[in-house]
Formats: sequence, structure tokens, C-alpha cells
Amino acid sequence: MTVLQWGVVIGASLLAAVGDLCVRRIPNAFTFPLLIGGLIWSAWFGGLASFAEAAGACVLLALPYIILFIFVGGGAGDAKLMGAIGAWLGLRQGLTVFACVAIAGGILAIAKAIAKKRLKFVLTSVFVSFYGLILYLVTHRTMKLADEQTDIKPSGDLDIPYGVAIFAGVCAGGGVIWLS
Repeated sequence: MTVLQWGVVIGASLLAAVGDLCVRRIPNAFTFPLLIGGLIWSAWFGGLASFAEAAGACVLLALPYIILFIFVGGGAGDAKLMGAIGAWLGLRQGLTVFACVAIAGGILAIAKAIAKKRLKFVLTSVFVSFYGLILYLVTHRTMKLADEQTDIKPSGDLDIPYGVAIFAGVCAGGGVIWLS
């Protein structure tokens, strides 16, 4: 992995984080050229096998965010940015960054919940979601909340600019890889 590849990924994730903070989106005009550049880079310097790995890493890193986009909503810029990062870094380093991004996102979400005095709501929602997923996977039945429990406040005030978590995770992942 070259310094140029990491420079591109760190610089791009920084620009995405700033954009996400300022306008609350990561535009296609930014993510698509980044993705195409990563795929071209991998093919040019590593051949077909490297291109295939970059494409696989792209899909693997983007897929969880696509699933979240489908079920939770929001923008898909995070998914496209993670896919582009996968294209630039490949599978091994991409997965390290993915883990670091997930941890950074969790920390950012908990910090926001604490700042908004909604930590109990967030932890309860996470627990109920995981319980519902396990219930569905085991029994193929869904959970239904009683009408009295549906007066939960909307969580729009808990939305986070995930571009910031991606930048933090890229930096942390780079540090982990550099130290190993």
C-alpha cells in the first residue's frame, strides 16, 4: 500500500467529513470519481487480480451502509464513500478501516446521545432492535409494540454526520495498520 493511496483516502474522507458537517451530505460528484479512481489505480498497478480485490472490497465495505440506508433511511453518501475507500485500500486494509469506522461511529453516536440527554432512549432502541432481529431470525416472526409504547420521541435530533466517523475511522485504521 502506498503513501499516495492513503493520502487520497485520508484527504477524501476529510473533505467528506467537512462537507457532511456543513451541508449534511456527501455528494455523488465527490464519491463516484473517487470510486472510479480507486478501481483504475488498482487495475493499473496490480492487474486484474488487484482490480477484482478492489471491487470486492468496495462492495463489502459499502454493503452494511446500503442495508442501513434501505432500512433506516438517510443519505447513501456514506455507503458510496465507504465503497470508494474499499476500492482504494483493498480487502485487508479496507476491513481494518471498516472496523475502525464502526467503532468511531458508535463512539460519536453515544457522545451525541449523552449530549442530548437521550442515552437511555438510544440504548433501549438498540436493545429492542437486536432483540427483534434475533426473534425474526429464530422464529421468522416480527415484534409488535403496544400502542402505549409508540409515543417514543422521534430520533431526528440524534442524527450524526457520519462522514466525521468515517474520517476518524480512516485515521485510526491507518494508525493501526502503520503500527502493525
